[in-house]
Amino acid sequence: MMSYILSDPFFSWVVLPMLIFLARILDVSIGTLRIMFVSKGQRMLAPILGFFEVLIWLLALTRIMQNLSNPMTYIAYSAGFATGTYIGILLEEKLAMGICIIRIITRDRANQLVKVLRAEGYGVTFLEAQGNLGKVAVLYSLIKRSDIAHFTEIIHEYNPKAFYSIEDVRFVSQGVFPARRRVIARPLRKGK
Repeated sequence: MMSYILSDPFFSWVVLPMLIFLARILDVSIGTLRIMFVSKGQRMLAPILGFFEVLIWLLALTRIMQNLSNPMTYIAYSAGFATGTYIGILLEEKLAMGICIIRIITRDRANQLVKVLRAEGYGVTFLEAQGNLGKVAVLYSLIKRSDIAHFTEIIHEYNPKAFYSIEDVRFVSQGVFPARRRVIARPLRKGK
């Protein structure tokens, strides 16, 4: 019975490529998460994910090697890799694990921006510096990755011409972080 199913053209040209496609989506998505956990120092979870990533990959590759004359398996393998990469990126963005540092440089006065960010519960370090075009304000803040959109929304609202960069941070020993996301009624900027 099993040999009949495996030799059936429908299985060979439709079902098998679909299984390979799904296996690649799964193993590449797991691989993306594994890399994320390695970069975040998750010593226990990363190897477990690596085990399942390679196991699924071996199963998919074995099926391809047993069906070398079927070009649909190659297409399914490649399409599964591409789709798995995309899904892995989406998963990583949804999880938004970790801490990042935001560095803001502005020629405008930053007092109101600092005041609002601190009122929202963010820790902000403020320095006056000299840039190519004169005096600038430099702000540093460590935030949770899940708060990036909220934080940058505040920057755009209170200092839309500010330059900022965001970098991942692997380890933080201390810091000021909002206990939970809260909505504080902020004063409107002048002209709004």
